[in-house]
Amino acid sequence: MVYPVAEVVRLLPSSRLPEYTFVPGKSLPHPYRDPKGHSYGNKPKPPKALTQENWMEHRNYLNAIDFFNLGYYWEAHDEWERLLRVCGPDSIPGRFLKGLVKLSAAGIKVREGSIHGVRRHAASAGEVFADVAAESNADHYCGLELTRLQFAADRAAQLKYPDDLTMGEPIRVFPFLLEPEPFPLG
Repeated sequence: MVYPVAEVVRLLPSSRLPEYTFVPGKSLPHPYRDPKGHSYGNKPKPPKALTQENWMEHRNYLNAIDFFNLGYYWEAHDEWERLLRVCGPDSIPGRFLKGLVKLSAAGIKVREGSIHGVRRHAASAGEVFADVAAESNADHYCGLELTRLQFAADRAAQLKYPDDLTMGEPIRVFPFLLEPEPFPLG
């Protein structure tokens, strides 16, 4: 099943969306390496670190949430991966981002048709979110409810996914949205 994007309220509505969503191993040009790629020649600079204090103004983080919610899983993964490198994998923000990277990787695996990969990445994301909740002693992290993220990741690991998705078309494959609280005004 696919889910409508009409219900998605963008956090950064002025930010340009890519022409397509990349799916590794398929017939689409790599976004950065291929001259036909949607972001060729526009490799982004390293972002500033994500913190509990700056998430509401952090354009890279909010843009990645928009990408994820609209079905641009590779682009969300790419954005969160760059943030993870800046934050460091052993910091709490880094571990939180690792969970988001894994959740977006599950979306990529849906698009690749790898149900084993979906289950592995989604289940791992749920474990990471549970660990972040325990380590941070918080219900929310960077605006997202950790228990809800854990539940969403666990559910994503159990769903059946369509195998006839149009390549390159951004399609929501998960029955949930990442909805930060409070809602940032982009």
